[in-house]
Amino acid sequence: MTPKSGQQVTLSHGDQVATIAAVGAALREYKVGGRDVVVPFEADELPPAFNGMVLAPWPNRLQDGVYTFGGQELQVPISEPDRGTALHGLACWERWEVDSVSPSSVTMALELPASPGYPFQLTLTTAYSLSDAGLTITTTARNEGDGPLPYGVGFHPWFAPGEGSLDECSIQLTAASNVTVDDRLLPTGAVPVDGKFDIREATSLYGVSFDDAWVDPILDAEGRSWCRLTAGDGAVTEIWADSEATAWQICTGDFPSIDRAGVAIEPMSCIADAFRTGERLITLEPGESHSLTWGMRLS
Repeated sequence: MTPKSGQQVTLSHGDQVATIAAVGAALREYKVGGRDVVVPFEADELPPAFNGMVLAPWPNRLQDGVYTFGGQELQVPISEPDRGTALHGLACWERWEVDSVSPSSVTMALELPASPGYPFQLTLTTAYSLSDAGLTITTTARNEGDGPLPYGVGFHPWFAPGEGSLDECSIQLTAASNVTVDDRLLPTGAVPVDGKFDIREATSLYGVSFDDAWVDPILDAEGRSWCRLTAGDGAVTEIWADSEATAWQICTGDFPSIDRAGVAIEPMSCIADAFRTGERLITLEPGESHSLTWGMRLS
């Protein structure tokens, strides 16, 4: 029988091994030299907390699941009842198809079904590729319909702390502002980083809890922003994203299904509630495409 997380594709390159699950085009595991870079889950297990999934056509939360686009008021299902929000889009629980595969790369494809709350024709591909530079991921969306559509994308990898605990790790993110939120974790504004939110230099995660977003990423000469997780033994997981990632989310997993087993470091094209606010929202015209590329490596 097909496992709960769908068809499995395992890639390898040198001492790197990655397994992609069809449900959500999820990165189910990624190891380098036998060491877990991301927190894995079993093939016959639902991801405990959106582990490794592609989040589209919106990442994070949408207040009350209601938004207006093109003069229509639309309602998507509430998937986070305790906060009354629609969480992490529609594509993460769909079974993607294998479009092409080689020993070190795979492209997963999804024709997202139109629905009453998202009555648009959107196709998605996510390509995973292993090389000497690590693991690279590119998601491309295309509007196949005859009118414009709203779009955002994000990713939900949980990064492993190595043999030690998350409290032994430090984190660094090259972003200049953090997003303020209300009691439903919906954005209320953005302010220059300060205090515990200023992690432009490596900062200890000992006793620190995050479920927060950062914006205004600081790009390097290649147009990339970076987040670095340093484990207690000194190993560094470097996560990068191109300039289409205008925001990052960091969540330390302070809830039962993860229990600080790792930290979610999520590059996103927009922050929460973009369908309502329009902030950083992408509008794809008919035939138009959008791509975001990011990746990770262990050093």
